[in-house]
Amino acid sequence: MSYCLNPTCLNPENLAYSQRCQSCGSQLLLRDRYQVIKSLGQGGFGATFLAYDQGLPGEPSCVIKQLRPSGSAPHVLQMARELFEREAKTLGKIGNHPQVPRLLDYFEDHGQFYLIQEYISGDTLQEEVKLNGIFTETGVKQFLSEILPLLQYIHDQKVIHRDIKPANLIRRTQDARMVLIDFGAVKNQISQGALSQSGQTALTAYAIGTPGFAPPEQMAMRPVYASDIYALGVTCIYLLTSKTPKDLDYNPNTGEIMWQQLVQVSDHLSNVLRKMLEVSVRNRYHSATEVLRALEIEPYLESLAKGLLIKSDSGAKERTYNNPENSAVLCNNSSAAGTSLGVAQVAAAIRARRAKAAEAAGLHQGSGMAKSPSLANSNTNNSRVQNSQVERKLDTQALLTAYQKGRRDFALHNLSLLNLQGADLSQTNFHSAKFQKTNLQGANLHNSDFGRASLSWANLKDANLSKTYFNHADLEGADLRGADLSNAYLNNANLRGANLCGANLTSAKISDEQLALAKTNWMTVRPNGKRGLL
Repeated sequence: MSYCLNPTCLNPENLAYSQRCQSCGSQLLLRDRYQVIKSLGQGGFGATFLAYDQGLPGEPSCVIKQLRPSGSAPHVLQMARELFEREAKTLGKIGNHPQVPRLLDYFEDHGQFYLIQEYISGDTLQEEVKLNGIFTETGVKQFLSEILPLLQYIHDQKVIHRDIKPANLIRRTQDARMVLIDFGAVKNQISQGALSQSGQTALTAYAIGTPGFAPPEQMAMRPVYASDIYALGVTCIYLLTSKTPKDLDYNPNTGEIMWQQLVQVSDHLSNVLRKMLEVSVRNRYHSATEVLRALEIEPYLESLAKGLLIKSDSGAKERTYNNPENSAVLCNNSSAAGTSLGVAQVAAAIRARRAKAAEAAGLHQGSGMAKSPSLANSNTNNSRVQNSQVERKLDTQALLTAYQKGRRDFALHNLSLLNLQGADLSQTNFHSAKFQKTNLQGANLHNSDFGRASLSWANLKDANLSKTYFNHADLEGADLRGADLSNAYLNNANLRGANLCGANLTSAKISDEQLALAKTNWMTVRPNGKRGLL
């Protein structure tokens, strides 16, 4: 099908490869190159369409955004045009990041403005929640670990997105990576444009953003980088509850969203979200890096840093690492490498802080000197930090009782040799826990976090491990016969000697090299959904 771009056309749908619209007579091939297929939606200032680029081999898909202001008043047209041009300039500057759509073209044709973008195939977070239900705490942490470095990169380019929400975040089908779209509402901190006689541009004369996701200072036309942090926090509440801001109650005295009673998350994540959602900018996190440090999701950061590394020319590397001015602001020619560098620095800072605290605690404990009250307090706090990294032992009954009472965090616990056959332990955090030779046959472990966990020689036969996270987990010798590993994340997991005969690995993130180390048979369902050996 071909679609007519004439805003006044009454019947824009046409037969495929038609030269002119059968309804209004307009030429259908835009710039003799872009064949519009269908409408994707329309906002206050523009309409978007899916198209084929006939000017490139294979005619790849692309997105066409056409300027279509909702009003015809001169100031509305001026505002729409400024927003359009701003989006084009922003995408041109930051669109070489792997989590931002690339700008392919930008032009005026027959009095209409057009912006051509890379097409991102996948579901938005809004669609994902409607299809699959709400996220777990582990899912939200994984989401934040992926989107926060991107947000820091955008802010380093002096750009405020101003419209972060579930509908503007797409999980790309190709690699399951989160992509941020719709930069039409961005604010460029460097250039605000020419001022009018009233001292405002057409843009700043209106509040831009989505009500409920945009914080008070943004609705008052004074957005800051922390405004995006607030919108990201509201997005997390949506992921945990499936409720939009209009469905949530507000504290009439403070204006704060009342969400705590609707979610079941750890106190740690609850405190982080609370600070992201502070009504006062002064009390909110001021940067995405601050949120990452508060979350202390070091294992996710390390894997993310590796995932973002891309090849760049030697000149770009030299400019990034040898120029002091580029240490804080990422170079456009090496955006992904720069982002991974920033992520690695956050991870290194977390490790250094933990090591320093543990070392201080060890020095105090080994000294025979008397301690002053302040030193004693410091020692107590450091001991807590050190003890928080020490594994804790639970027996079978204690674990099951705690789970039944609502506990979902058993990170760093020693659960080896337990008999948990048929147990329901779904949506649980077992990060860095030990399960050596544990019997988990037939257990429900759906959507749980086993990152860096040790499951060597564990019995996971017929277990439900769908959507489970096994990054850097040790599964050597584990019995996974008949297990459901669909959509599981197994990158970097040790599968040497693991038995995957009859296991279902549909859409699992796993490499051929990993599979070659494991035992498989003709009943094993491969990631592509087909049965058989390699």
